[in-house]
Amino acid sequence: MSATTHFVLPQSAIPTHWYNILADFPQPMPPPLHPGTQQPVTLADMTRIFPENLVMQEMSTERWIAIPQEVRDIYALWRPTPLLRAVRLEKALKTNCHIYYKYEGTSPAGSHKPNTAIPQAYYNKIAGTRRLATETGAGQWGSSLALACQLFGLECVVYMVRVSFQQKPYRKMLMQTWGATVHPSPSNNTEYGRKLLAENPDHCGSLGIAISEAVEDTLRSQNTKYALGSVLNHVCLHQTVIGLEAIEQMKLAGEEPDVVIGCVGGGSNFAGIALPYARQCIVEKKPVRIIAVEPTVCASLTAGELRYDFGDTAQTTPLIMMYTLGHDFVPPTIHAGGLRYHGMAPVVSHLAKLGLMEAVAYPQVKVFEAATLFARSEGIVPAPESAHAVRAAIDQATSTSQKKVILFNLSGHGLMDMSAYDAYLSGHLKDL
Repeated sequence: MSATTHFVLPQSAIPTHWYNILADFPQPMPPPLHPGTQQPVTLADMTRIFPENLVMQEMSTERWIAIPQEVRDIYALWRPTPLLRAVRLEKALKTNCHIYYKYEGTSPAGSHKPNTAIPQAYYNKIAGTRRLATETGAGQWGSSLALACQLFGLECVVYMVRVSFQQKPYRKMLMQTWGATVHPSPSNNTEYGRKLLAENPDHCGSLGIAISEAVEDTLRSQNTKYALGSVLNHVCLHQTVIGLEAIEQMKLAGEEPDVVIGCVGGGSNFAGIALPYARQCIVEKKPVRIIAVEPTVCASLTAGELRYDFGDTAQTTPLIMMYTLGHDFVPPTIHAGGLRYHGMAPVVSHLAKLGLMEAVAYPQVKVFEAATLFARSEGIVPAPESAHAVRAAIDQATSTSQKKVILFNLSGHGLMDMSAYDAYLSGHLKDL
């Protein structure tokens, strides 16, 4: 227990640039395609729903993209986030491995999502946008964008997947506290939502459906743009502050990770921890194992196929090359609402295609078993999404007698997910 467990960087060490892995991929990524013409999308296509400055980031192959000072000033509310060594978990597991975790739950919204919500709101503000529409699964993205819009004086409307709207009322309240309007999706607020509710009034919703509603809202409303919490290149780009800080903090710890782990739904928090380490694999030839962890019931990397698909259910978004379960796939109502997405970020999909990462999948009971052990040893209650990374880290540490250095991203806390823990602790949580 005498080992140093807490590695903190000064505020001056907040990264000055985001890292864009498109500059270092040994093979270029396939371009997104227009849903009508099936031709590569143009700037004009994308600026129908996004501001031009963010579209330029989306399409950029520049390796380092400067973080505006206004964004860094707000990042300083919680960044740099701590890196901790889980010595109590190591003792509980009786492992020779050293387990580290980068803790993103210290942000005001309790997750990694403000890392991109803040810059997205900033770039929209300077582009003249007055209102942002978005989707959210578990509510972590919706609450983060609500916060960002409040800070930059923008109106925010959120379409929240209906099952999470019902399971996680406090996240809805958090969004409303920060001034957002929240609709359960499918909703009566859009033509597509009304169509689905007419077919099934008890529809549980999905991220694909919520995206369709947010895009429809964007296209019909004045001074409105769409903001996405995961999947797209510029979103993954903004999240690389996680891995860039972690590299510097691991230097303070005097170790380098053999294994880097992150949970994965659309791909943003995983990209945040993984892409700077993937650069080390590509450019510096370091033998780092990178592992993505997904739920078995929504396992796009381990059970999907790599092909062009729509990002939403109504087929209004560009077609993107990704591992997908199909845009009309509606996953079971697991508690890890942020991982219930049918597809995978193109940059993560390309990383997998190139063999630069691995993927594993777990059922939710095993995930909550690991989350509870982590909470009882380290004190932090993980979000159900983040608990997938905890599960994989534990399995990596207990599968060998050799000393490994394991780093995982604890992408958020679960203090607004206690109904899920109640279901697990009372024996009512089931694998779906």
